Amino acid sequence: MISTKIGAILLSENLITEEQLLKAMEIQKKEGGRLGSILVKLGFIDEHKIAEFLSQQYGVPYVDLKDLKLDMNIVSLIPKDLCRKYMVVPFDKVGNNLHVAIADPSNAYALEDLRFITGYTIKPFVAVESAIHKVLDAESSNELAINSLIDENFDIDDLQFEDISEKELSVEALKKEVEDTPVVRLVSHILHEAIKRGASDIHVEPYEKDFRVRLRIDGVMNDLLKPPKNVKDAVISRLKILAELDIAEKRLPQDGRIKLRLPNKTVDMRVSTLPVLFGEKVVLRLLDKSNLQLDLEKLGFEPSSLERFLAGIESPYGMVLVTGPTGSGKSTTLYSALSRLNKVDVNIMTAEDPVEYNLFGINQVQIRDEIGLNFAAALRSFLRQDPDIIMVGEIRDYETAEIAIKAALTGHLVLSTLHTNDAPSTINRLLNMGIEPFLVASSTVVILAQRLARKICSRCAEKIKIPAEALLNVGFSKDEINSFVPMKGRGCDECGGTGYKGRVALYEVMSVTENIREHILRGSNANELKRAAMEDGMITLRRSGLEKVKKGITTIEEVVRVTFAD
Repeated sequence: MISTKIGAILLSENLITEEQLLKAMEIQKKEGGRLGSILVKLGFIDEHKIAEFLSQQYGVPYVDLKDLKLDMNIVSLIPKDLCRKYMVVPFDKVGNNLHVAIADPSNAYALEDLRFITGYTIKPFVAVESAIHKVLDAESSNELAINSLIDENFDIDDLQFEDISEKELSVEALKKEVEDTPVVRLVSHILHEAIKRGASDIHVEPYEKDFRVRLRIDGVMNDLLKPPKNVKDAVISRLKILAELDIAEKRLPQDGRIKLRLPNKTVDMRVSTLPVLFGEKVVLRLLDKSNLQLDLEKLGFEPSSLERFLAGIESPYGMVLVTGPTGSGKSTTLYSALSRLNKVDVNIMTAEDPVEYNLFGINQVQIRDEIGLNFAAALRSFLRQDPDIIMVGEIRDYETAEIAIKAALTGHLVLSTLHTNDAPSTINRLLNMGIEPFLVASSTVVILAQRLARKICSRCAEKIKIPAEALLNVGFSKDEINSFVPMKGRGCDECGGTGYKGRVALYEVMSVTENIREHILRGSNANELKRAAMEDGMITLRRSGLEKVKKGITTIEEVVRVTFAD
């Protein structure tokens, strides 16, 4: 604790007056607390001046916690109660030395206590107290996050429930547990935080000794909070009630939806429950129509790739395929294409599982396998509904592929998706399903493969130096490496310290030219098809990513993470 001796030194350095010191000491005597904090709160001295003074006085380096990207594994090396007691944050570990930011480096007792508890040699750094508070508040993803749900006086003990994982309750008793205000507010907080942070998914996960909630933001999982383990069944049941699912059924997976009406928008949430070892895992996919980008020209296409894709979707008939893993933005690309094609003189019909966004002017069908309404059945019915354009959510089997290809060959434009690694390998996937090569060659117009890469945060973007050899290794030419300067996000409050905010699509568009058709009929493998497509001018996924690195949109690490080398 900053002592009266420190106050005397501050006074001797003319940083405060005697009157100010006496007033602060009087408050400290009545209310307790650190003398330095009291002086700052009274406005007698700036906390940065105190930190600077302490750094000089005790020969301890100063550290600005705002500039650091903290590793929570290191922060957690010291128990939270001790961090708050001594106003410390561990921020780095070098060998057996633990680097600790501390508000009061004169507190030898604290440093010795930390050394004893951690087993590390403690190397102190001075930091301002408000910055330490901020880190501890952010790190405390359990009680502090939950405390904020109700009000400042809320006690975490209010969330103590009987552990219903050990004692099975009746449905009525469980409903009563779920209706308790703390659980209702906790679930509301989770949903609100997910929307506020721009998450695409919420993962609610029960484990043997823990219960955690994570968010997928820009394609990467992030911890949100860890509620007490004994509220897990109540929280999961609350989500199931909102999604109109059966809370008594815990043995089978269930699917539902939640619609949230906010002041300025409506957010749909697709809810999936799955029985796991220690309860049920719930995943919510957030579908925010206000974030749906329906302008193809703003999605991230290179000009030549966009030209090829537009030529494909504006064909009078044929098949347009969009490929990529789950969560790569295929639905957004297809909805954008349909939005462009949606005119009063065409009849557009879609079969989707599920229907993610409803678009005016398009006839959308929700697939329901349990009653026999699968993609193949929907496609057969579409052909009796006088369609011009058909969109099939996914080609999963031979039957669906066969009907889609026949529709494409009989005057319809068919759009669909497949799960393949790149555009050329899509041809082999269709052939492996049992489709004849001549049908694939004659029906397919264009194939698009895509990935999503995180964008560099515009607020903290800065130029960095990367060795020429590393640039050459990822695919840049010798001429290119001197024509641009790579960028990277430093990490700030705007991007949550990650250096990334938002995502951009990388596209590979393969037009099925006469050259490609000949290769298909000849039975060429995926590598041969890729070489032929590149000869025809196809920009690969890796090249699309490198172009965005040159423009300062994303980083080399992101491009390497989501694409294969050519």
